[in-house]
Amino acid sequence: MSCHRIDELIELLEPVWQKNQELNLAQMLVKLAGEAGFEGELADLTDDVLIYHLKMQQTGEGKMIPGIAKDYVEDYDWKTAILKARGFDEDEIK
Repeated sequence: MSCHRIDELIELLEPVWQKNQELNLAQMLVKLAGEAGFEGELADLTDDVLIYHLKMQQTGEGKMIPGIAKDYVEDYDWKTAILKARGFDEDEIK
């Protein structure tokens, strides 16, 4: 795991851990893994699962996944996009 991922995980973990100060690190990881629906061995828990789960906790229910939200375009015209991808000019499309 690279340093930036460790920093990101610690940054995301800090506010959650502040609310659950009675837990040690292993207990906190078990708690988060359970919340995320992870059922494997704790040794198999990846940083990706923890980071994704902690990010989704912050977004709130019914909100779009952060990685998808940045690319979302409202009222997107799929037909035009497909034709552009195939090399048609916008003037040719209309």
